[in-house]
Amino acid sequence: MIRRFGEPPRNDKKYKLRPGAYAVLTRGDQMLITFQAAPDFEFQLPGGGIDPGESPLMALHREVYEETGWTIAQPVRLGAFRRFVFMPEYDLWAEKLCTIYAAHPASRLGPPTEPGHTAVWMSAPKAISVLANTGDQHFASSVLP
Repeated sequence: MIRRFGEPPRNDKKYKLRPGAYAVLTRGDQMLITFQAAPDFEFQLPGGGIDPGESPLMALHREVYEETGWTIAQPVRLGAFRRFVFMPEYDLWAEKLCTIYAAHPASRLGPPTEPGHTAVWMSAPKAISVLANTGDQHFASSVLP
């Protein structure tokens, strides 16, 4: 069974399964996260939805680059969790199946290419404390010594 974080599903809503891949990126005592300005101001692990025909690892590399401008190396699967949320940018009630990887930031190619995202380095404990959802916080905490 895959652990759920956040609110339980609502009985009055139909949820569409939305698988995604997300990365915990550390270098020394620093963590690279993304700040998303819309639809809500929030800090997140970089990552996102897996497109049709795309593998989770392909999506992970693409999404991290789009949201941070960084390439990654040596992704290792940490686990997965579910969240039941409304995604206003898609007008969609989603069951997000989030697969989390630990990876190394390899090189910065430029700024994020996805509008509304800013790459942010901060101390790992601070980054974990500002992440917007408890599932991200749980898996980000699991990489700390």
